[in-house]
Amino acid sequence: MRDRQSKMPEGIPAIRTIAMPADTNPNGDIFGGWLMSQMDLAAGNIAARRARGRCATVAVDAISFLQPVAVGDEVSLFATITKIGRTSMRIDVEAWRRARESEDTTKVTEAVFTFVAIDEQGRPRTIPSEETEGAEGEKSA
Repeated sequence: MRDRQSKMPEGIPAIRTIAMPADTNPNGDIFGGWLMSQMDLAAGNIAARRARGRCATVAVDAISFLQPVAVGDEVSLFATITKIGRTSMRIDVEAWRRARESEDTTKVTEAVFTFVAIDEQGRPRTIPSEETEGAEGEKSA
């Protein structure tokens, strides 16, 4: 994962949202649990696209809360698959904040999520190879 001082990742975030007052703790900062749920949604979005179907979160490792998020901040979540096994995948997720009145961004949280592709009965299933289907669902040439 990147260090905190680097620029926000290039590309389109998996999710972009606004932190709202209902998501605050008694100190007025955004709950870590809210941020973690947004990260899980972002990783789940990437996992389902790659697995071409339903996936379940089975682990969250190395979550680090680096900076607080304030009400009104735009939160951008970037997710990258770092390892694909037969039925599971590991996804690095970074959350970045941008205050409403600024263009400056700061990485606020990072974690590694593990997902398992599951079938209709909730049992692990094989993740299609990229030779069969690309990450975007297109046939590989």
